[in-house]
Amino acid sequence: MEQFELNGHEVVDGDARATGNGAHVYVPRRWLGADVKIVRVSEPDHDDE
Repeated sequence: MEQFELNGHEVVDGDARATGNGAHVYVPRRWLGADVKIVRVSEPDHDDE
């Protein structure tokens, strides 16, 4: 695993959920229009396919 250093304001801990041909992660509505970064911290669980 690699290590990244980010400066930010808040962190949301969540799961990527299937949607169409991809996945999404919900963040608070107040984040609309903000620049966000998503970091994967575990291997994907492909049992859900």
